[in-house]
Amino acid sequence: MGEVVGAAILAHVPTIMLPAEVRYDLNDGKEISLVPGLKQLRKEIFETLDYDTVVVLDSHWATTVEFVVTSHAERSGLFTSEELPRGMSQIPYSFKGDPEFANSLANYDEKNGTWITPISDPQLPIFYATVNLWHYLGRGIDDKKWVSLSVCQTATPDDFIRAGRALGEAIRDSDRKVLLLGSGALSHTFHSLRNLRKHEASDPIHIFSPEAYEYDKKVMAWFAEGNHKAVLDDFDTFRKFKPEAGFFHYLTMAGALGEEENTSKGRLYSEYENSIGTGQVHIWFDKPAGGFPKPKDMVLSRD
Repeated sequence: MGEVVGAAILAHVPTIMLPAEVRYDLNDGKEISLVPGLKQLRKEIFETLDYDTVVVLDSHWATTVEFVVTSHAERSGLFTSEELPRGMSQIPYSFKGDPEFANSLANYDEKNGTWITPISDPQLPIFYATVNLWHYLGRGIDDKKWVSLSVCQTATPDDFIRAGRALGEAIRDSDRKVLLLGSGALSHTFHSLRNLRKHEASDPIHIFSPEAYEYDKKVMAWFAEGNHKAVLDDFDTFRKFKPEAGFFHYLTMAGALGEEENTSKGRLYSEYENSIGTGQVHIWFDKPAGGFPKPKDMVLSRD
């Protein structure tokens, strides 16, 4: 029987890929905490924990009529971002996939009222919400497998949770030890082009609005308490502050980890930081004693 052995919400912002001198220049002469946070996470978790497969819930990979999971045996190449080629250009990546596990997800979508399609096309694009995290956390750890799941842009929050339930069931019925990485931000509204260069430093005073800042802090406090029920119950409030990709990366994780029954407490691996208006942070959730709760077992129509 498989299991999730750890989970996280992680920031993937382009800033982490810039040279150190550029990061310092943008941040009033100081390092942003996101970079040493990823290095610490690698040392303490990714180089020591017993796991087989990393599943990245990729908030930048938008599909339309279904969720898509990568089912390649391996992926490699050079990545240049269409969004910010100045900062992310020809970044090499090379990692194993997990086609057996990825293909199994299609066995769990219908019963959970959703659609998940495995794709192994070698020309399938890759996105920096995956590449940037692999660069820090997976590069050089060659025996681990990495898989990405897309965010369906026509999906509702309930659809995200359903996809997570399917993912959780597939993990449970496998022999894999899995790390779930929710790659994305908290509140996610950018400053306008003519103003954003005034707000590139990491200090949270640059978050888009005081209200978004305060609600991000509330969500982080609930995570620290292990109060996932509160986050889910009050999600309609958080939606007003536009969490990245509709908070797909967390809601899908929640669906895989038992939703409100999950009491795993979040540990910070960075400070809470601004990125041109958006709320960024690394939060790690250790496996609770006895394991994460199993996903809800519900037969749901896709109509």
